[in-house]
Amino acid sequence: MIPDWLEPVRLAATGVTAADLTRLVPPEDASPRRGAVLILFGEGSLGPELLLTERAHHLRHHPGQVSFPGGALEDAEDAMAAALREAEEETGLDPGGVEVFAELPELWLPPSNFAVTPVLGWWARPTEVSVVDPGEVHAVLREPVAELTDPDHRFVTRHPRTGWLGPAFWIGEGKETLLWGFTAGVISRLFDHAGWTRPWDETRVRDLPDSMLQGGATRAVLDPPAPADRPEEPR
Repeated sequence: MIPDWLEPVRLAATGVTAADLTRLVPPEDASPRRGAVLILFGEGSLGPELLLTERAHHLRHHPGQVSFPGGALEDAEDAMAAALREAEEETGLDPGGVEVFAELPELWLPPSNFAVTPVLGWWARPTEVSVVDPGEVHAVLREPVAELTDPDHRFVTRHPRTGWLGPAFWIGEGKETLLWGFTAGVISRLFDHAGWTRPWDETRVRDLPDSMLQGGATRAVLDPPAPADRPEEPR
């Protein structure tokens, strides 16, 4: 049974559609690869929290990018099984301590042609987590929800090569780790639908750091906001 504070997320998941989260859906003639990510809510010393991973900084694609644990579905796997397996492989998480309570609609990532199902879980029996493979993961993060909803930690990031704009967060102990792209978009819109979002300055825009562009990092993101909603320049 999930805690009362998580009930708004469960309720939001029952009614949210793919169109509420993104305008990008696989074309009818597409044959996307299937994947899943685990959006795992736990409770730590600072209250409700989310489990996130930071990719290794030397990787060719998306170096240092913060993401949910997850990956491609293997043969005969469903989204829940894949999300839990990937989380165990990346963080050492014990899947037996996780209660899956919902799934979000499948979302499409055009650059990699992935159709990804976000799986929502409650960390009922937490276990120690840490980096399992340093070649793939730089850090495992347990980010407090209160920090993610703090207006001071939120801004809009701009891709200097494409002009794409999307929600972003400063996270981690020193608030020096950038959370952006697909993961930030899912968190931002899920929190909106759960009623957790606090007013923040959406005109605050910062360019994506060069370090995030090394090795051909691409737009593995949710679609950009409608032009009328885009802030023009940072204040």
